[in-house]
Amino acid sequence: MGLGELLEAVVTWAQSVVSTMGYPGLVMVMFLENVFPPIPSEVILPLAGSLALEGRFTLFGVTVSGTVGSVLGALVFYAVGHLFGEHRVRVLMRRYGKWLMLSEEDFDTALAWFNRYGEKVIFFGRMVPIVRSLISIPAGIAEMHLGYFGGYTAVGTALWSFLLAFAGYLLGKSWALVSEWMSRYEKLTLAIGIVVVVTFFAVRFFRRRRDVSSSSSA
Repeated sequence: MGLGELLEAVVTWAQSVVSTMGYPGLVMVMFLENVFPPIPSEVILPLAGSLALEGRFTLFGVTVSGTVGSVLGALVFYAVGHLFGEHRVRVLMRRYGKWLMLSEEDFDTALAWFNRYGEKVIFFGRMVPIVRSLISIPAGIAEMHLGYFGGYTAVGTALWSFLLAFAGYLLGKSWALVSEWMSRYEKLTLAIGIVVVVTFFAVRFFRRRRDVSSSSSA
């Protein structure tokens, strides 16, 4: 089985869990989505939203379940950052990241976002591919106040969950279109993320060169 087939099987499994287990299944899948990004919330939440038309879910229930699962998953990566620190996290990424479809470059992106935008990125980073999972690690490394971390995460994921579920609700049986639209959005945000990271490291590099030059002239 190739990687593409494996990921397709994972998504199919996640859809089946949500359809058969209801809210507990949705919480579990959204938890896993945060620690295993190839499970896309862009598929799961619109599906749950479409099922609200059949009375199997409510938009409020989907929003709450998506938020609970996402916060629990975010706390896992927060704990990883808090307990291991940046150096050990990098080692873990190099050795085991591939099993979660994550790389050290993905971690660098999340770290740059956190360093550039501060704690507020925990809120709006929840709507950015890859970043929404890994941004919890820099927060843990920085020992961000757990109450603020949980609050920003809950509000950001609640908004994300509601918007995707509402889109699925509006589209009904055509809910899969949401995933197609989001793929375009993800390409745009990924491009923006790359620009942010390159700019961040370029500024840091030139500042260091300037400081070295100033020290030498002194």
